[in-house]
Amino acid sequence: MTDLKSLVLAGGIIAAGMACATPVSADVLKDIKDRGNFICGTLGTSEPFSFQDATTRAVVGYEIDLCQAIADSLGVPLELKLISVEARIPELVAGRVDLVAANLGWNPERAQQIDYSNQHFVSMQKVLVRADAGLKSSDELAGKRVSAVRGSSSERGAREHIKDVNVLTFKDGGSAFLAVQQGKVSGMVSSEMAHIKLRDAAKKDGGVEVMILEPALFAEPWGLGLRKGEDAFKAHVNKVLADLETSGKFDQIFDKWFGVETSFGGLKRAFKIEEITE
Repeated sequence: MTDLKSLVLAGGIIAAGMACATPVSADVLKDIKDRGNFICGTLGTSEPFSFQDATTRAVVGYEIDLCQAIADSLGVPLELKLISVEARIPELVAGRVDLVAANLGWNPERAQQIDYSNQHFVSMQKVLVRADAGLKSSDELAGKRVSAVRGSSSERGAREHIKDVNVLTFKDGGSAFLAVQQGKVSGMVSSEMAHIKLRDAAKKDGGVEVMILEPALFAEPWGLGLRKGEDAFKAHVNKVLADLETSGKFDQIFDKWFGVETSFGGLKRAFKIEEITE
């Protein structure tokens, strides 16, 4: 199963990045301009949000385009630092990245540690199961084992929305999906986008047929992560997002990664660029 192995291997690749932490300042905008680059922390393993292009080997994606727009607005080059799901908040708080664009769902615990930009995506979190399992609803997973990426909001959401569930966590989505394929868990909780890519890869490579259960377990707003107290930088980031919206460029970015010519078959944007509220 070449494609599935590639997914697992890709999920384990984490760039070393800078050896030393950048001193945490109270003025990220000044630091960026003094340093001469904008450092965006991203996963690099989550298509279509941030992933390695098979031809160019460059990290590209929906969230990468947003980071590039921010870098352009600041007049500095964009530098990407690949981080793991678990490292997103620690890397940001320690000052090793200026901003995190890494499938960062909002929840109250994270919001106590970091600030969020206005939402730039809303993820429908769903359960993927083997088609031969006979499962029709997430309610049927009560008391069973499901997989999720360690440290993700999918892990947290599974515990909150499935009664008496036993969550087995993995370092990346490929490994969590493989646990479903191998029958080690009854289902996998993740974003609908991730499920579509994993399902299609399994189908292409002759894997076990899977299906995505409806309705969604929960809807999760995503924002760009910023350090607490960086009000000027947060205002700047939100202005960039707002300008992309009013100019029509945000729709262009969305359609580029989710439109009819992509493997997502023309996903419709059902959210606005707006403040995340509970």
